[in-house]
Amino acid sequence: MTKIKICGLRRLDDIEIINALCPDYIGFILSPGFKRTVGFDEFIRLIKAVRCKAIKTGVFVNEPVVSILKFAPYLDAIQLHGNEDSETVSKVREQTGLEVIKAVRARGKEDIEAAQDLCCDKILIDAYKDGYWGGTGKTADWTVIKSADIKKPFFIAGGISSKNAESVISNLSPFGVDVSSSVETEGFKDFNKVKEIISIVRKDENNG
Repeated sequence: MTKIKICGLRRLDDIEIINALCPDYIGFILSPGFKRTVGFDEFIRLIKAVRCKAIKTGVFVNEPVVSILKFAPYLDAIQLHGNEDSETVSKVREQTGLEVIKAVRARGKEDIEAAQDLCCDKILIDAYKDGYWGGTGKTADWTVIKSADIKKPFFIAGGISSKNAESVISNLSPFGVDVSSSVETEGFKDFNKVKEIISIVRKDENNG
């Protein structure tokens, strides 16, 4: 069954939504300089409020391994969303012992295939936009994804909403879908939007 990841959590109000609706994965942006970044102290405050069994994922962009290790004891998974090389990915997995998700901004199938050859458990395929690491709201190129020889479980991110989630799942058969801005209103997570997309993603499960 397709998993749903709600990313970019940054307020206690967001955590209350998560606790009520229980997605499969939740994500915190833990590298500085992004719209939804949370610092260490705020992250600890948020993580202590999580009561559901979602897989707690820290999202890092080109961070030194030592910086990631500071957060690792409070996480279940590490998402590397920059241009981390094979050595960095391997060190993160070895030194944290956590599930590692390597993001790739897919311009071509070669990008996807190269990412899955790294020492990661899953990959996350995001749309490519020059100068951006993600969070663009742009939809990934389905043609590129379909042309790639993907052997590892993969998430699809970028422009997924309640309007196209069902089509993404039926056409690409991902392990999971990752959403953030599409479940926000005026920049903040919206209970009804989160509920709607979780319901759509889990429709087959609910009907079965």
